[in-house]
Amino acid sequence: MTESETPSAATVAEPAPEANATAKGPYTSQAQPREPQWQVASSAIGLWTVQEVIGALFFLIPAAAASIFVPDDAPRWLVVGTDILPWALAALFLAEILILPRYKYAVHRWEVTNDGIYTRSGWLSRTWILVPISRIQTVDVTRGPLQRMFGLASVSVRTASAHGSVEIDQLDQLTAAQVADDLSKRANLYDDDAT
Repeated sequence: MTESETPSAATVAEPAPEANATAKGPYTSQAQPREPQWQVASSAIGLWTVQEVIGALFFLIPAAAASIFVPDDAPRWLVVGTDILPWALAALFLAEILILPRYKYAVHRWEVTNDGIYTRSGWLSRTWILVPISRIQTVDVTRGPLQRMFGLASVSVRTASAHGSVEIDQLDQLTAAQVADDLSKRANLYDDDAT
C-alpha cells in the first residue's frame, strides 16, 4: 500500500449493495463475501519472512546436529537419512520462506464500514469475519517485539460473543492507532444510544 492508498480513520467504505441476492432471498446466493478494501501494511511481508526463518531454524538446527553427530558406523539408513534430512528440510523451508509471506500479504485484508469491521485471513482455509460496530466492547492495540521492529501493530476488537471478536493484524502503527481510536469512539456512540 502506498502512502496515497493508506486508509485513515475517516475512510469508511459504504456497504456493498445486495448484488448477489436472488429471487429466493439474499442468503441463497452461492457467491463468496466481497473482499475487504484494504491490504495490511507491506512491511508485514518482512515480519512474516522473519517468523518463517525462525520457525525453520527450530527444525534445521536439530536436523543438522543429527547429521553431524551420527557416527559413521551407525546403520546405513540412519547415516543416509541424517545426511539427506537437513538438505530436504532446507529446500522445503526455502520455498516456504519465499512464497508464504507474499501469499499471506495478498490474502489478508481488512475494512471498517459504517456498520462493522470486516476481515479476511488464512492461507489454506480462508476466514471472513464481520463484527457489527454496535457489538464492540473493547478495542486494544498490541505490538509484539517483531512487530515493533517492522513498525507494525495489531488491533483487537472484542465483543460479548465468544465467536464475534476480530483481530486486524499487521497494520502500520499509525493506522492501527487511528483505527482503534475511531472504533472506540463509534462504540461509545452506540453505548450512549443504548442508555
